[in-house]
Amino acid sequence: MHINAAFDSGNINVIKAEHPDDIRLAINKDNQSDFYQWFHFKLFAEAGEEHVMTIKNAGQSAYPDGWKDYQALASYDRDTWFRVPTEYNGKELTIRHTPEQESVFYAYFIPYSYERHQDLVQTAQQSVDCYHELLGETLDGRELNLLIVGEPAEHKNTIWVTARQHPGESMAEWFMEGFITRLLDDEDGVSRKLLDNNVFYLVPNMNPDGSVRGHLRTNAVGTNLNREWAEPSLEKSPEVFYVLKRMQQTGVDMFLDVHGDEALPYNFVAGCEGIPSYDERHQDLEDTFKAALLTATPEFQTQYGYEFDEPGKANMTVANTAVAEQFKCLSYTLEMPFKDNADLPDEDFGWSVARCQRLGEDVLTAMLAVSPKLR
Repeated sequence: MHINAAFDSGNINVIKAEHPDDIRLAINKDNQSDFYQWFHFKLFAEAGEEHVMTIKNAGQSAYPDGWKDYQALASYDRDTWFRVPTEYNGKELTIRHTPEQESVFYAYFIPYSYERHQDLVQTAQQSVDCYHELLGETLDGRELNLLIVGEPAEHKNTIWVTARQHPGESMAEWFMEGFITRLLDDEDGVSRKLLDNNVFYLVPNMNPDGSVRGHLRTNAVGTNLNREWAEPSLEKSPEVFYVLKRMQQTGVDMFLDVHGDEALPYNFVAGCEGIPSYDERHQDLEDTFKAALLTATPEFQTQYGYEFDEPGKANMTVANTAVAEQFKCLSYTLEMPFKDNADLPDEDFGWSVARCQRLGEDVLTAMLAVSPKLR
């Protein structure tokens, strides 16, 4: 029996692994940060024997409520991921699984590898409608990639979509894969119509360093990027610095920042109702987008989500509020679950790759509905 996490996005610390019924583990903190919750490791084991793996420090993680009703993910081929029995007692998370093969991977959510990220970018640039731009380098020396889809023109709206500011929220990049694939489909009527009147600026992974390091929430030096939008710096948050600088060059008519929520088992959006300049136009744009997305897919809902900010009380260091205020545009944070969509549960797979991708596709339909109102 052996446990290994020395690979892209791997994260686990082995405390004890002498007997299959008493494996004790801990999740490592993000570098220079107290955040932790993401885990991803490989178990070499005796097939057909139950293994009981207890994460001892789960109760002190960033979002302990995220463990309630949570089921860990497992995969033999790193392609198909399924849920396995998982229990949380308020202090420890226990995963019970009887492997059917000699080795199996476990993860907090389905990983989106840096190699796949590079494939996504390189494949997208093959389209005649897509231009690949290098925004800059991260603190670990990785590329910060921007995809520009559509031909810029004075009459066209500028739509920005960013994902994975928090690297452990890998569902955000699966969403982007579905979004980009449909947008670049020249036989899709929604995409063709959108590109007549809109240009898209897409950052599929805002935090490649944190993604590779196996972080939950921060970049290479422990910075939470989604609290840096008031005053980003090249020393702490170059990822935000470069994106915001480019936004100031292009302008922004709509902004969507894609995330995952540890605790809430729903897909929902959070708006900018607390910014100083929020007005009836903002509300009309938000209502139009939400109504269209509700029509496009039953995976989306508006009953559950974050509490609304009081007028003038928004946190202006967060991406969607900072961008909404600076550019006076429609601006949303979109959240997906780590667990499942409680409105449409799937006990085998929970919230999955295919559902992330499909939601990304469906968001384009909602964008088509709101597009004529953006200016």
